[in-house]
Amino acid sequence: MVTAATKPGIRVATVRVLPGDRFDHVFFSGVAWLMLVTVFVGFAPTYYLAGLTRAPLPSTIIHVHAIVFSCWILLLVTQTSLIAGRHVRVHRRVGIAGLLLAMLMLIVGPLAATDVLLRRAGPPGRDVEAFYIVPLTNILAFGVLMVCAFRARSAPAAHKRLVLAATTTLMTAAIARWHFGFVYKQPLVATRISYIFFLLLLAYDLWSSRKIHHATIWASSFLIFLDEIRVPVGRTAAWHAFARWVESVARHNGVFG
Repeated sequence: MVTAATKPGIRVATVRVLPGDRFDHVFFSGVAWLMLVTVFVGFAPTYYLAGLTRAPLPSTIIHVHAIVFSCWILLLVTQTSLIAGRHVRVHRRVGIAGLLLAMLMLIVGPLAATDVLLRRAGPPGRDVEAFYIVPLTNILAFGVLMVCAFRARSAPAAHKRLVLAATTTLMTAAIARWHFGFVYKQPLVATRISYIFFLLLLAYDLWSSRKIHHATIWASSFLIFLDEIRVPVGRTAAWHAFARWVESVARHNGVFG
């Protein structure tokens, strides 16, 4: 808060100085660590505390998927920590590796989803072909948001928000593995809970600048829209036909051995 000096007896106007981006390093680093905890809690029983590469996962591609996506979360924590420590040059250099890792995720993600489809291993009691749309739209959203984040790398405020939004798309799988009855293996509920990260970003924007950053608005709107339309689309005959076609091609070509 800034108070202007004036003559005795005259009222002065006080101007409240907004925090701006002074606390960005605390907020984004903190959210990255919260995402790391979210993923660890979700996958600890079946992966992190089960021997990592020795964990009894159902296939090789799921092992690769676990490694690649875990590296992304660790990279996010590293990158936000580098910015918090004012190591901008190192952050930019590591960002090249981050781009390559993101591209790898766009390959591994659909392969892992297709492996689940072939094994008919979706959530219990759910239509496996309809569920196939969930991981595919998650990785689609991740890819779109990461392309936008890469293009906005010269605008730090937008860039960091887009990266955070992109990583939010990966939280559903982890949250759906929390061992709480209301969310365990409930992808729709897990999706809603993942919006907490958007709420945190929205609250931070309002607190720091009294307005919501345009990247926060369109990224969250895009992801929520995609989440809402995928359920009815996944129930259509056209989507089921597409899923069966993918399954037949994968089996015919022996993609997963």
